[in-house]
Amino acid sequence: MQCVILAGGLGTRLWPMTQALPKSLIPINGRPFADYQLTWLSRQNITNVIYCIGYLGGQIRSAIGDGSRFGVNVQYADEGDDLKGTGGALRGALDAGLLADIFFVLYGDSFLPVQFAPLLAAFHASGCQGLMTVIRNENRWDASNAVFAAPFVTLYDKKSDDATRTRMNYIDYGLSILARDLIAKQIQAGAKADLADLFNKMSIAGELAGFEITDRFYEVGSQSGIAEFSRFAERAGL
Repeated sequence: MQCVILAGGLGTRLWPMTQALPKSLIPINGRPFADYQLTWLSRQNITNVIYCIGYLGGQIRSAIGDGSRFGVNVQYADEGDDLKGTGGALRGALDAGLLADIFFVLYGDSFLPVQFAPLLAAFHASGCQGLMTVIRNENRWDASNAVFAAPFVTLYDKKSDDATRTRMNYIDYGLSILARDLIAKQIQAGAKADLADLFNKMSIAGELAGFEITDRFYEVGSQSGIAEFSRFAERAGL
């Protein structure tokens, strides 16, 4: 199985720290955050990892290498300084010949303690080209952005008005499964594109499968998130 990690962003919420260090390499209890991600992916039988890198991407490449010490094969799709958004990064990986027919997607600052196999089974059963994991949020971690009616995300919208937002009790958990053909058809080569816009379009069309997760997610995109994940990693013996 393949997982694409989107790790090309600027990490502005953590400046000045991330002006010199990409979020994927933020030290957590003495280890780069990427170590935790890749170790977990290996445990989920992920064998191939594609890092979509850009800002300070050379540091990620140098630190992780080919991924062999984690039991995975790592390859890189490097945008350099010409960042094209989350969707554009996936299109770049496709054009570089790196994407598998079906692949997982997560962000370079997220740790998601979930089992991957049930998600893949749900994806295949759905008949859709995309599956989004969601968690019941009630605006706890951030503004809720999804309406979920199993087995579909019936609305995903990060730009919703107040009236629509009152219907939203779920939030994107940060792990998705996509078909390569979807990226080929929906995102133009060389274009800037946001995955959120594609997910919005799919949800409105009834084409976005959903899978509810009950265990909370962790992230290192903020100082509070770093502290929370550090405590979790210590408790869990990661």
